Amino acid sequence: MARKVLIIQGHPDSESFNHALHNAYKAGAIKAGSEVKEIFVGDLDFNLNLQFGYRKRTELEGCLLESQEKIRWADHIVCIHPVWWGAVPAVLKGFFDRVLLPGFAFKKREGSLWWDRFLTGKTAHIISTMDQPSWYYRLIYGAPTDKALKKLTFEFCGIKPVKITHIGPVRMSTSEFRAKWLAKVEQYGSKI
Repeated sequence: MARKVLIIQGHPDSESFNHALHNAYKAGAIKAGSEVKEIFVGDLDFNLNLQFGYRKRTELEGCLLESQEKIRWADHIVCIHPVWWGAVPAVLKGFFDRVLLPGFAFKKREGSLWWDRFLTGKTAHIISTMDQPSWYYRLIYGAPTDKALKKLTFEFCGIKPVKITHIGPVRMSTSEFRAKWLAKVEQYGSKI
């Protein structure tokens, strides 16, 4: 069954390996008959800062309203990003802060610690690159981006299941290493 796939590219450099992974996933998804839309977060012109938190509304820029529509449209969301200082790039964090707002992605219940999730029925795949072996990132550092993005962002809004793929170390990797991962990621795109 063809799916509606949204690929969110979190690396601001269009010449990065993350963009090659993006293109590989997209190629696999299209070959499988899926419809694909894309968000290149580094190309968007918006204020990264949720200036007033949730106390006061900050008007969304047009590119963020369009991004919300793409998220609403998608059955499956793929987020591709590098791990920088144990976190996602600032532009990607700012994007999620500004886009996944109460009323769109979730709603806190009055007088309760619980909330309603508005993005249920969607699945996701997080693909992250790093300059260390993925086993080291998981065992020594506890994979902080996994917790932040999978549990505290996507699943908080109702998106699940969320698959995670770590690719590393990328720095000083061989062309064979990169080719292997591009083929694997294309295969992921064809099997959603």
